[in-house]
Amino acid sequence: MTTVASAKPKKGLFNRPARPYVHPYVGGVLLGIVLFLAFLLTRNGLGASGGLNRLIAAVEDLVVPGHIDRTPYLLKLAGGDLNPLDDWSVPVVLGAFLGGAVAGLLNGRSKFEINKGPSISNRTRLVFAFIGGIFFAYGARMARGCTSGQALSGGATLSAGSWALMMCIFAGAYGLAYFVRRLWN
Repeated sequence: MTTVASAKPKKGLFNRPARPYVHPYVGGVLLGIVLFLAFLLTRNGLGASGGLNRLIAAVEDLVVPGHIDRTPYLLKLAGGDLNPLDDWSVPVVLGAFLGGAVAGLLNGRSKFEINKGPSISNRTRLVFAFIGGIFFAYGARMARGCTSGQALSGGATLSAGSWALMMCIFAGAYGLAYFVRRLWN
């Protein structure tokens, strides 16, 4: 009599079954509560680009401190005795990164993957993602904030500039979608 050994699922953080995402309306309400608490407790909203700039400035200040003191933009962040990490946006960025990592691990979504359509190679997808990231990072600096800061914080305070920026982002995305749709089909 032969028996077939049943495969036992592996245990551990990276081998958990994926749990379903929270309902979008529940997620929206929770995000609204977090945004309200951010305004209430810190008198600042939510945003990531400022914190990322400060983290980069901190590393740059360690490696080439002279460059920081010669660049007017960076001088405001880390020039002289200023500590670039002494800002409300740094814990927000670190908390978002850490919270996302913990949520991914606990909910079975921590894996390396490239999401793409069947008509595009991994390399092309990564090149397009990199180019899009450059445009969005540059745009975030020009707009004085990333989409989370502009849409969430600026939108919640009824900032006309934030609303106009988000309408332009959506219009640009819809306009560009026609030209790149074949990459996802």
